[in-house]
Amino acid sequence: MTNDTTRQNQLLKLLGVGFGIAVTIGGTIGTGILRKPGPIAAFIGDPWVILLLWVLVGMYALLGVLCAIELAVAIPQAGAWYVYARRAFGNYIGFVTGITSWFGTVAALGFGAYTFSEYLALLLPEADFYLAPLAVGLIVVLAVFHWFGTRSAGKSQEILAIIKFLGLLIFVIVCFLFGSSPTSHHVTETLHQTTVPLTFISIVSALQAIFYTYDGWHTAAYFTEENKEPKKTLPKAMIWGVIMIILIYLLVNGAILYALPMDILSNSKLAAADTIKYLFGDGYSKVVTMFLMISILGIVNAQIMFAPRVIYSMGRDGLFFWSTTKVNSKGTPAIAMPLTALLAILLIFSGKDTCGKLSDIATFFFVMSYAAGFASMIKLRYSEPKLSQDYRAPFFPILPILLLLLSIGFLVGAVYTDLESSKYALIFLLVSYPIFLGVQRWNGDVVK
Repeated sequence: MTNDTTRQNQLLKLLGVGFGIAVTIGGTIGTGILRKPGPIAAFIGDPWVILLLWVLVGMYALLGVLCAIELAVAIPQAGAWYVYARRAFGNYIGFVTGITSWFGTVAALGFGAYTFSEYLALLLPEADFYLAPLAVGLIVVLAVFHWFGTRSAGKSQEILAIIKFLGLLIFVIVCFLFGSSPTSHHVTETLHQTTVPLTFISIVSALQAIFYTYDGWHTAAYFTEENKEPKKTLPKAMIWGVIMIILIYLLVNGAILYALPMDILSNSKLAAADTIKYLFGDGYSKVVTMFLMISILGIVNAQIMFAPRVIYSMGRDGLFFWSTTKVNSKGTPAIAMPLTALLAILLIFSGKDTCGKLSDIATFFFVMSYAAGFASMIKLRYSEPKLSQDYRAPFFPILPILLLLLSIGFLVGAVYTDLESSKYALIFLLVSYPIFLGVQRWNGDVVK
């Protein structure tokens, strides 16, 4: 590996605070808030408990982002959780964290593209017969677009984030304005309806959906290596991005719970579209559906952008195929990005039932990555006390220990309540060490 080759394969420093906020919002808000309110209502049934769970997971994300900022500023390299886990615990734990982080995002990418095709079928009913091919087509189009560079991809993310934010704000205003009209006499009844009994399984299932919806709060950390001034801009971008996400989620959920009867919501697969349909009829719901498709486009656009950074960084350390370190002249990982798209396509074609479970599978992988990140922060504070000089998360060690315990508690609960989705991560953990040894042997002396 020559110095010239290394320079050719470097990511380009093109991004700033605007992109950081946009990619945090764009990498988080998307399919989850559009699909999950219905299943959550079916699990919980009480609007106030639903909102409380959204607040609690929002606080988890806000506290978690403080830890992520410390790690990202101290170790400004592409790959986020993978980089921190490898620095703290070595190659094997780094390898496991990297694969779980990457695969979780790939699963979410497949789920998002499939959801996009489902929304398209609301506008064009004949498309319902071609959901998987349409989802694949979206991923291919995005992959081609991202091939042409980080700068254009970053600008597109900023534009989509603005459209998404304004659109959701309009949706909230419309729901609260027209939800109190005579067409919504059900409101008082809905707000007091608690017909679904609360159980441990129902709460964990609801949390699984909410955790999935919040995933992305750390997205800007994946691009630290491409940030012009990470020490200055990253804290501002990540904190404000998460605060805006929490506010948007609470407003959107409040609007849906206010305007849509609980019995309809609990059976809704696409809650936002169904809310507008309930208030105004099919004609207006199609307008909202078009906007919601743009919202989904924003998150899959972010995912196909940041997921390749994980295996790019792993390849650079000899823990993935060395070819994934190749970067084209526009700053796009030339092998890692198409490989990410290809795996998402394979997941989509694995069957409709699998597509429906992709978000739950992704959630388990995501929270495993979070746990590794919080554990890494604790370890690095003690093993390398001078590493975090520019930014330190408050309330150490209580904060990362609390978040680590919450993450582990969620994972244990997810295994207990949804072994079908969790088994993929558990199987990977069982076979991860032999795979790791095989990767090391394949790469030989590239592993550092």
